[in-house]
Amino acid sequence: MQDFSGLWIPLVTPFEGGAVDHAALKRLVIHLGGQPIAGFVACGSTGEAALLTDEESEAVQDTVLEASVRPVVLGVSGTTAAQVIAALRRAERHGFAGFLIPAPGYVRPSQQGLLRFFRAVADAAPQPVIAYDVPARTGVRIEPETLLALAEHHNIRAVKDCGGDAQATEALIRDGRLQVLCGDDARWFESRCLGGAGAIAASTHLRTDLFIALDRHLAAGELHAAQALWRQLGPLTRELFAEPNPAPLKAMLARDGWLQDELREPLLPATPALVQRLSAMLADLPQAR
Repeated sequence: MQDFSGLWIPLVTPFEGGAVDHAALKRLVIHLGGQPIAGFVACGSTGEAALLTDEESEAVQDTVLEASVRPVVLGVSGTTAAQVIAALRRAERHGFAGFLIPAPGYVRPSQQGLLRFFRAVADAAPQPVIAYDVPARTGVRIEPETLLALAEHHNIRAVKDCGGDAQATEALIRDGRLQVLCGDDARWFESRCLGGAGAIAASTHLRTDLFIALDRHLAAGELHAAQALWRQLGPLTRELFAEPNPAPLKAMLARDGWLQDELREPLLPATPALVQRLSAMLADLPQAR
């Protein structure tokens, strides 16, 4: 079974002139994959997956897999289990390490409905499932009791935790059957200290080396060093979500020449004031060792 512990980067999707910029995507994957990360998530919310056509999504998958030396998890969403299963079957030929599956959006099913949805998807998935609890996007929370019930399924191995409930996070970690991956970047330090297995964190596109150092300090129990580093990285993670993701992140990547500062509407580029604040924060970070 795939081990999902460690740092996973949910990739942005570069655009140029309205089209996916595959050359920029390839450069970014090669660059980030040179760091000792666990792997990538393709076509997640940071990748503006909801704004890609099916053809664009498949092309993005091809580019990421061809360029990556690290495992790749694919984000797949839908309002019915049948829609998600159909997408999983189309992706089966790629050989992904796993699938990141959120609750159905907009329809707001009951907890029993969520159980049936995730069990049906996990039954059909050719690789392990990471349940994605992100009520801010889907409109429904996967309650801790539901996640603990889903942990009984052999093909549901982890949860991307964006629920914002520290007690629920702690209960899942204490149970131990699901690997808990923090998906709320600003809560990464807290989650890791509680015993979380890792993170799927958009912020780690930037200064990946420092986030890796932070994780190593925490894994080694070097709390003082980890606290000192988090005092600098924590505010950055919060500012990167001060406006809708991935606009602030793309602005910083564009500043460094990795891609164009372009999003697909209705998403808009980050405001100049936020770009200025983020640039100043990044300039204050320690240099790579």
